[in-house]
Amino acid sequence: MIGVNRQGEVWVFAEQHDGRLEDTPIELMSKARGLADALGVKLAAAALTDGVGGLAEKLIQYGADKVYVVEHPLLRTYQTNSYAKVMYDLIHKYEPQIVLYGATVTGRDLAPRIASAAKAGLTADCTDLQIGDHESAKDKQLHKNLLFQVRPAFGGNIIATIINYDRWPQMATVREGVMRMAEPDVNRKGEIIKEKAELSQHDLPLEILAEHKQPRKVNLKAARIIVAGGAGVGGKDNFKLIWDLANCLGAAPAASRAAVDLGFIDHDHQVGQTGTTVRPNLYVAVGISGAIQHQAGMSQSQKIVAINSDPEAPIFQIAHYKVVGDLNVVVPKMIKAVRARSVKQQQAEVTE
Repeated sequence: MIGVNRQGEVWVFAEQHDGRLEDTPIELMSKARGLADALGVKLAAAALTDGVGGLAEKLIQYGADKVYVVEHPLLRTYQTNSYAKVMYDLIHKYEPQIVLYGATVTGRDLAPRIASAAKAGLTADCTDLQIGDHESAKDKQLHKNLLFQVRPAFGGNIIATIINYDRWPQMATVREGVMRMAEPDVNRKGEIIKEKAELSQHDLPLEILAEHKQPRKVNLKAARIIVAGGAGVGGKDNFKLIWDLANCLGAAPAASRAAVDLGFIDHDHQVGQTGTTVRPNLYVAVGISGAIQHQAGMSQSQKIVAINSDPEAPIFQIAHYKVVGDLNVVVPKMIKAVRARSVKQQQAEVTE
């Protein structure tokens, strides 16, 4: 266990690939900024690269007071052993009290390795983070300014708050898309600290011959409008209604896990606890019952329209607009109305 430094900084692992900073650490910076301010400590980011510039300045614009930069040719491509060694050495030297990672493929691989080496706790797939006090049942002492790590548990059926008062640093991975991305401040100033990495080829047991990346078919996180279908749509052929409504609204088509499991659409379109977390301006849920696992991925949408034949469907508890009815009747009427309105707008523009 690394020393319990209650005045230590709050850190964010700045995941990057090919010199491009991923969205998840940028999302984390906003929440981490609030945590650091609540604790009265500095917010720092740790960036591991092979010499690609510009990352530190961008992290400062998004709220970092400090950026620890480690540059080494062997950090060009992510490998567990090399990245874990460098991150552990940084954490051991500076003793942050909180270290946050995105719950990405990289973060889910890296964070447990560091937690194991540091003999620290780690909470995975958090959906919220807060600072609070807790009285330990073990020693009856009040521990102040702990990290409250909030995540779904027991298959998403409850929301659990996990705390760690005797194994530091407090570490968590955070789901993609659950934190709001702040606007960058281009005039913001911060400190860039360059550290050396003690790495050799022995720290890279794998040789990467080539990388092949398959882009996602849809970017749900960037969509302003999403139309999602569930098992209630009834079948893959009937899922055409979801595509048609999405097309006329200029929306991204999506689905619940049940619809994906039934083969109505592929996993890239899945929203929910085991899919993508989204927060669009408008989310239209068609034939989705609204289990807590699905709500975990879309409940932060600005406006939610739910269409379901079951008036007791859980989705109605969070919907702003509720339509109880047969989707095979309701959705075609919506499509007709949207297209009619579009035609009128086009005619008005021609007249002007």
